[in-house]
Amino acid sequence: MGGIKPEPKRRNSKHLTLKEREEIRVGLSTHISIRGIARMLGRSPSTISREIHRNRGRRNYKAVDADNRANRMAKRPKLGVLELNPELRMLVMEKLELQWSPEQI
Repeated sequence: MGGIKPEPKRRNSKHLTLKEREEIRVGLSTHISIRGIARMLGRSPSTISREIHRNRGRRNYKAVDADNRANRMAKRPKLGVLELNPELRMLVMEKLELQWSPEQI
C-alpha cells in the first residue's frame, strides 16, 4: 500500500518482563509477601499488587499468561494515517511513482 514501514515494537523498560513475572510467580508460590517480592525485584509494591490482581490473583497467577495478556493489551487497534485519509494516500502514491523520496513527500 506504500508508506514507511514502522520500527519493530520494543517494550518500555518500565514494564515488567517475563523474567520478573516468573519471579513474582515463584515468590507467590513460596508465600513471600507482595512487599518482599517488590523488594526482590526493585519495584514498587503497588506495581506487584496490580500485576497480581490483574492476572487472576495470588492463587492462580501464571507468568506466561500474564506476559501474553500484557502483550495483547499493549497492541492498539489504531489505523495508520494513509489508511484513514484516502486523498493523502493517493498523493503519496503519485509522488512515489514519480520517484520522489519519502522525505520529499
